Amino acid sequence: MRASELKVFGLLSALTEEDREALAELLEETEIVNGKSAFREGSEGDGLLLLVRGQLNLKSHRHGGYVGSITAPYHLGALSLFSPGQREVTAVAEGSCLIWQLSRSGLSRLSVDCPRAAFRIAEATLTEIAGLTRPVLGSMSEHGEK
Repeated sequence: MRASELKVFGLLSALTEEDREALAELLEETEIVNGKSAFREGSEGDGLLLLVRGQLNLKSHRHGGYVGSITAPYHLGALSLFSPGQREVTAVAEGSCLIWQLSRSGLSRLSVDCPRAAFRIAEATLTEIAGLTRPVLGSMSEHGEK
């Protein structure tokens, strides 16, 4: 994998070329064939997944089946780098998919080898979470909910 290929992921846009090179060395590459799952609902989220090529269909038993799909380039699971928890959906490959993963242990190593890159990933994750949370909180305050 090449560091320059990481530029397409918005979460990693604040990284310098040096940061991306340090990160690329820690990513684990996985090819997922058609119909196989990248991860299953209820399994422990174990890191950031970068969908480099292909499409994943998202399914949930709790939410009645098909939830949606994501197409490369797309990232998911960034929060699980910092806060372990269960996956909310099962992700099944539609065709062949290529995934790069940064595990929690990989992030720990990155924080030693290139602390600026680890900090920027943490900052981008928090910014993303805040962006997703603000509309919900705004809606709640408009309706007088606490």
